[in-house]
Amino acid sequence: MAAVVFLVDDDDGSREAMTRTLERVGYTLRPFPSAEEALERLRAGDPVDVIVSDVRMPGIDGYEFLREVRAELPHLPFLLVTAFGDVQDAVAALQEGADDYLTKPVKMQELRQRVQLHLERRVLSDENRRLRQRLEKSFGFEGIVGHSSAMEDLLERLRVAAPTRSTVLVVGESGTGKELVANALHQNSPRSGGPFVAINCGAIPGEILESELFGHEKGAFTGAHQRRIGLIERASGGTLFLDEISELSPDLQVKLLRVLEERHIMRVGGATQLSVDFRLVAATNRDLASWVADGRFREDLYYRLKVVTLQIPPLRERSEDIPLFIQHFLEFFNQELDRDVRGVQPAVLAALKRQLWPGNVRELRNLVESLVLFARGEEILLDELPTEYRASASRPEGGQSTQWYPRPMSEIEREAILRTVDFTQGHRARAADLLEIGLRTLQRKLKEYGEISLPNEGDNGVDE
Repeated sequence: MAAVVFLVDDDDGSREAMTRTLERVGYTLRPFPSAEEALERLRAGDPVDVIVSDVRMPGIDGYEFLREVRAELPHLPFLLVTAFGDVQDAVAALQEGADDYLTKPVKMQELRQRVQLHLERRVLSDENRRLRQRLEKSFGFEGIVGHSSAMEDLLERLRVAAPTRSTVLVVGESGTGKELVANALHQNSPRSGGPFVAINCGAIPGEILESELFGHEKGAFTGAHQRRIGLIERASGGTLFLDEISELSPDLQVKLLRVLEERHIMRVGGATQLSVDFRLVAATNRDLASWVADGRFREDLYYRLKVVTLQIPPLRERSEDIPLFIQHFLEFFNQELDRDVRGVQPAVLAALKRQLWPGNVRELRNLVESLVLFARGEEILLDELPTEYRASASRPEGGQSTQWYPRPMSEIEREAILRTVDFTQGHRARAADLLEIGLRTLQRKLKEYGEISLPNEGDNGVDE
């Protein structure tokens, strides 16, 4: 539907000339010889997308007309036409709240350009307002962003699981926000007044991790100069979050299982059993079921962890949430970096919605921070995107490419592998044959991509 322009000017010749000019480029024109008639139609509910009005008119002048419109439609684009060379009129127009001004005699090309510019800005402004409204709803559960059906399902499971004592296993690729989900579980539980204690099991060497988790007594080992309270003990009354749970050594897996079953711990070098009362939330980006099948993770611990399983979808599977994330990160980094970036060009949004996002939300967050830092204006333009993101502008959404486009060889290889594995429904041996690579090479590549969850392989590669 064509945009509707209200054109108000008491000069018949000027009004008719501007009407013809804007109608030629496809706008629907509603010309009025007075502000009184235009206001009557506005109050009757006639649709309008932009107003162009002369300043000097009998009866209600342009300034009063502008004030009346702003009182009822504060976001409607309003352009005032002032006398040529009258700087005072131009300044007054902007001070009164006009979005822009033109000088008489009006240059018709400039008129077309200004109307188009403010219509585009209105579309972006309306979209930003809608996004903010959705953000307010989406951030109602401890800051978790998501409007897609997959995230709605996750949020519903979170709401049900949070008030319970049940152990939770959070599964998702690297960068999807597993700790955010764990924190939401804690903050919306009866234990929210207690501590939230988090540790990344993959970031600490095994021999040190035991002491971190269980604590130690003075003199328990070389360098243990004083007693140390472990993280499990500190989490009593609250929630313990173990990220990268798959990295626990076999010995620590046994000890953790015993703690979950008995609710007692013993510090390293200690002789006294200590009662602990905590809720465990564990997270992994691995396919723990296949690790159990391969003997790399204890089956009894696995089933003890997955009382409740929360699967976080990767960003590439919920591209409809990307505008929400962008709006949230823009607002956050504007404040952090003292910038004033209002939005992104539609072409930028289209390009970002077509990304594969191997780094998920973390990758998008880092990108937006960089874009805000180096933005040249209030809107991020396509040429401000790094080359690898601009290359995706012609790719269909969701990363499924039907046309060739220039991109790094590593990305082409990754897409070929993941799409072939998807084609074989997770049967890795068959996928390796189709790709003409060794099975070990395929498994190594999948591990590099974050160990994408795949079913255990039977005769057909499907979980029983």
